[in-house]
This record gives sequence, structure tokens and C-alpha cells, in this order.
Amino acid sequence: MRFVSLNAWGGKLWDAMAGWVPEVGADILCLQEVTRAPVPGSDWLIYEDAYRRLDQRADLFRDISALLPDHIGYFAAAARGPLWDDQRREVQSEHGIAIWVHRRLAVTELRQGFIHGQYRPKGWGAEPVPRAIQMARVTPPEAGDSFVFGHFHGLRDPSGKGQTPARAAQTQAVVSALSVFQPIDRMILAGDFNLLPDNPFFADLSGLGLTDLVMANGHTDTRTRLYEKAQRFADYTLVGAEIGVARFDLPAVPIVSDHRAMILDFHIRARDDGAKSASEQH
Repeated sequence: MRFVSLNAWGGKLWDAMAGWVPEVGADILCLQEVTRAPVPGSDWLIYEDAYRRLDQRADLFRDISALLPDHIGYFAAAARGPLWDDQRREVQSEHGIAIWVHRRLAVTELRQGFIHGQYRPKGWGAEPVPRAIQMARVTPPEAGDSFVFGHFHGLRDPSGKGQTPARAAQTQAVVSALSVFQPIDRMILAGDFNLLPDNPFFADLSGLGLTDLVMANGHTDTRTRLYEKAQRFADYTLVGAEIGVARFDLPAVPIVSDHRAMILDFHIRARDDGAKSASEQH
């Protein structure tokens, strides 16, 4: 099976992304920075704040869904606020994260909620904006054993990616979300965490039984050449002990965002009937 996670940058590089999404062959696709704002007659909208101006797809969730007719999509909105069309007309837009799961996989449990704040229905507001998490339990048809995957978009702080009280609280919110989906041994957790590798988050998740594949495989860059800052870490993929990793990579090309995609080919390791998982022993 193939699991893919990417910060989609609002679909800013849509021409490249539109060709890449069907070709990457994801059974499970997780995207952060996804827009949903159906606007007849307009494919693009503009986001502006004190830090940046971004051209975004008006409805990236709809666009990706159209490219993946054999997948079922689920969108988690974090906030709703104004974007602008090319005539400077205001259009209300939702911003959040989304997953697409191939129809051959049975989704038996699905939850989404917040790891920071709550849904903002009347504007983006001050940083850090609300952040959502999505988690699902799925069972492939060729095996009776289910596994769990999740993703989230971590807090953005204009001052940087260092540890803050808000990020410490975010860690506890993530741990609480994971506790609902046992066993940890059969879990994949990914996303644009907006964290540095030395953040206590990784020690906490390691203590639960999750290993980060980015650092474990010696990757030192999760961004593409379009990202101009020196700090190159943002995205991570963590796996439990019973996720058998066949291949994990963060290819530098094709460039479909200012983030690299994380591509994980995996299988579920067989468990001895008499053996208990690490999570079941505690």
C-alpha cells in the first residue's frame, strides 16, 4: 500500500499538482493547507495577511476529488474567512486539511477535531490559527487486520518553529487523539508539524511507540527549492512497530509545493497469535 502526505500550499502550483496526484498512486492521500470555497466561474482566489500573499485554488478539495474518482474524500475545516477574486471581490473560504482513501479500503472509524483552538467561522483571526487533526481506521480487503492513520497541520508561529506553551499543549492534544485509536503499533501519523527535530514532541511520541522516518532515514530537507528560508524541517511521518516499511522517500522533484511530499510504501506485519503489541502490554 502507498501512503502520501503533503502540504499542498493551497494548490498554488496547480498545473504540476494536477499531473502528479493521479500519477503518485496513493491508496491514502493526506493534504494540509486545503481550501474549500465553491465559486462559479472562478478557479483561483487570493489570500493576504501581514506576512504573505498567496494565490490559491478556490476549491482545492473539489479539484483533488475530481482527479481521484476511485477515492473517497473527507475535509476538515479549521477556519472560514475572506479570500479575494481577481476583481477584488470578497469570497468566503474554508481552510483546513483533507484525506482521500481508495474505495477498496474499508473505513471503519473516522474522527476529526482540533489540536489547537476551535473552528473560526467569521475570519482567520490572529496567529496561531486553529489546527485540525484527522484520524481513520481502515481495513484492506486482502487482510483482516486493520491499521490506523492520521495527519495534522501543526501550529504556525511567525517567530519560528521553536517550542512554545501553545506547541506543548498541541502535543498533549495529539497524544489524546492518538489514545482513541489503539494499537499504536499499527499506526501512521504524518503531516506538516511545523516543528524542529529536537522538539519534545518526538520524544513523547517515541515513548508511545512511534518512530519518525524522516530523521531515522537521514533526511535533512523536507522543503523544495521554492522555500527560501534556511530551516528545512517541517514535515514528518511516524510509524508504529507493526508498520512494515518497504520504501520511504521525500523526492525533490516533481515540485508541486514549497514542501516535499512524503511517500511511504508499507505493509502490515503479521502478528504472532501469542505475542502482544507494545501498546497492549501497558
